[in-house]
Amino acid sequence: MWDTEIRGMASAHAIIASSVFMATILPAILLEKFSVYGMHLVWLYSVAGSVAVVNIAVFWLLGISPPTKRHTLSYKISRLVRSCLYFLLSCLFFHTVVVLYGAPLLESALETFSLAVLLSSMTTLRCLCMLGPNVQAWIRVFSRDGAMSVWDTSLQITTGCSVLGAWLGAFPIPLDWDRPWQVWPISCTLGTTVGFLTGLLLAPVWIHCHRKQLIYKSK
Repeated sequence: MWDTEIRGMASAHAIIASSVFMATILPAILLEKFSVYGMHLVWLYSVAGSVAVVNIAVFWLLGISPPTKRHTLSYKISRLVRSCLYFLLSCLFFHTVVVLYGAPLLESALETFSLAVLLSSMTTLRCLCMLGPNVQAWIRVFSRDGAMSVWDTSLQITTGCSVLGAWLGAFPIPLDWDRPWQVWPISCTLGTTVGFLTGLLLAPVWIHCHRKQLIYKSK
């Protein structure tokens, strides 16, 4: 059972990771003089949108998303509206945190909010896909020994790596190197993306190596 779940996770993560590379390659083909630095917001939203669409599709096809107990149209619409609201609140939360950590309050506000959208696409959206708009389930997963499945553990790892990558990406910005990737928030978005990809790779490897020590509570 362990090997099957880990292989399924590795395949899903490979598909999601490939969406990041496709979101980088396609603009380079379709747009003249495209570069990650020169047209950074285009690249950022291309990656965020691609990750969002592929995450939703993969988790829905694998049946990882929480089951819908009610099948009425009104309940599904309510669930969708709450998910969109949670995602928006997540963007505002990350935007506020980034500003509190020193990002410009008014200057480059669009760039700061775009970083928040990217962070939400690589963290909150995965929570919504796997756990639904259920704050209690989110708190449970990110509490100590709260994981109930390998997917919960992978969510912990990818979320932690994404946030850590964004934080580490801020370190080169104040250095007097005059590099194009030091413009706000390029290094942070690159750090977020690299952290996310690292988490996708690390999660199945870490779970496989520690599968004998992992004990999950029944739901």
